[in-house]
This record gives sequence, C-alpha cells and structure tokens, in this order.
Amino acid sequence: MSRRRRSIDIFNLSFLDVVSCGFGAIILLLVIVKVSEPHVIEKLAVDLTGLVQRLEKELHEIRGETTVLNRELTDKQEQLSTSRQKLARLKGEMSSLRGQYSTTKNDYDAQSIIESRLATAKQSLSEEMRRLLGSGFRRSDARIGGIPVDSEYIIFIIDTSGSMNQNAWPLVLRKVSEVLEIYPQVKGIQVMNDMGDYMFSQYRGRWIKDTPARRKAIVKRLAGWTPFSNSSPVEGIEAAIRRFYASDKRISLYIFGDDFARGSIQAVIETVDKLNRSDKSGKRRVRIHAVGFPVIFAQGGIPINTVRFAALMRKLAENNNGSFVGLNSTR
Repeated sequence: MSRRRRSIDIFNLSFLDVVSCGFGAIILLLVIVKVSEPHVIEKLAVDLTGLVQRLEKELHEIRGETTVLNRELTDKQEQLSTSRQKLARLKGEMSSLRGQYSTTKNDYDAQSIIESRLATAKQSLSEEMRRLLGSGFRRSDARIGGIPVDSEYIIFIIDTSGSMNQNAWPLVLRKVSEVLEIYPQVKGIQVMNDMGDYMFSQYRGRWIKDTPARRKAIVKRLAGWTPFSNSSPVEGIEAAIRRFYASDKRISLYIFGDDFARGSIQAVIETVDKLNRSDKSGKRRVRIHAVGFPVIFAQGGIPINTVRFAALMRKLAENNNGSFVGLNSTR
C-alpha cells in the first residue's frame, strides 16, 4: 500500500518568524542610523565653518602683507630710479670734469714750457743788457705786465665777502703771492679787508716789516681770514689812504674784489681825490691798482654790482697812476 507523501508548507510559522526578525533588525538599524546622522552632519558643518573663518582670516592677513610689500616695492623702485638718475648726472659731471682737467693740464703744460723759455730768455737778456748797459743801469719806467712797481710800500685791500671766499679764494691767495713776488724788497707791507679791518691787529695803523717769514705768515693767515664784509671796497680804500698817506713815501694800493654793492661812484672818486693829494711834480703819492674777480659773472648774466665795481676801479686806477686788471676766470 502506497504511503501518502506529506505535503510541505514552506510558509509555516517558523519561517515567518525568521523573516519578521530579519526585517525588524533592519528597521532597527535604520532607526539607529537616522537618529545619529543629523548630529554628525551638524558637527561636520561646525568644523567646516571654523575652517572657512580661519582661512578667510589668513587670506585677509596675506592681502594686508601683500599691500605693504607692494608699497615697499614701489618705494624701492622710486629710490632706484632716483639713484639711477643721480648716477647718470654724476657720470656726466665726472666726464665734464675730466674734460676740464685734460684742458687745464694741457694749458698748464703749455704755460710751464712758456715760463721756462721766458726764464731762459730773461736770463740771457739780463746778461746781454748787463754787458751792453753796465751793471748800474736802472729803468726809468719800472713796470711789470703794465703795472708800475716803483713803490716802497704796498697795501692790500681784499674783499672778504662770502662770494669771494666761496668762489675765488684760492685765486686770491695766488694773486697776492704774485704781487709780493714782483716786489723783491719793500720797506713796509699792510693787509686790510674792504671794511678797513687789519689782518694783524698788533700792526694796526703801522707798517709790517718786510721779511720772508712775514710774507709767508701773510699768505698763511689769508687762507683762513674771513672778517665781516659788506662787499664794498670804499671803507678800506679811505681808511688806508687816511692812515698811511705820506708825502715822503711811495705807496701802492692793491684792491681785490668782485662787486660794488652800494654807494655813489662819483662820490668815492671825489673823496679819494681829496685824500690822495698830488706832490710838487703833479704825481699822487698813492698808486691805486685793482684786480677784478669774475665771481658773479660766472653765475650767468651781467650783474649791475660787478659792472659798477669795474667802472669804479677803472676810474680810480686811471686817476691815481695805477692799473686795473679784470680776470676772465676764477681758476
């Protein structure tokens, strides 16, 4: 007898229990995940906000530093441009000075050669003159370069104003030395400025004895001598003639200056005419020589004070048996 096969029901109670438990576990996991997800997201959002704020702060700091660095860079570039311009100007000046030095050196070399030849010619001429004319011969007109040098006493009236001190003083020293050289021996020397102030106060109002040591002392003291000056030689001229004029002395007055700032030219001429009286032969006892320094001319134009100085000196030299020399350079 055949046995009846027992039918199997796959959806029995045990299977349904397992399935239900599985679904329940999944749902529970989903509930757990959904509950914790907002908290994690919120924490992540907070962290990102802080990072963004920190990065923005660093960005602002970097931008500020960039602005400062750009400003400093601009300043450095401007300084560099200025330095380059100054360097170019200095190079130009150096080139000009080199050209002037080369010209001056050539002139100096030529002058040295000429002076050497003149010295040789002078020596030969002196020997020839001594042989032909005799050792006792003397010139009737003692002149050197057109300037009479027959005086026994010499007085320097030197403009000590700022324009002369700053622009022509080395040349003044040289010209004083040259004047002293053309007078090998005199009986007395005096040095005053254009205001009538004495270089050596201990010799105020009296003659300085002529000695080699005293001549060196005069030139040395003159190098740093800067008494007050009003750029007018009138006071010094009048003071020198009033004090040292003498009918038994032959005096030469040398005026060194660059301008005549104030006063009347005619009034000065008339005053000097009264002070420097003529002797019995009609000659004036004080010769007035003048040397004009082109200090203000070098600055450009034709300044009226320089023209007035030249006019006054030319007339004084003409009226008082002297010479006026106008220099064309302060070098």
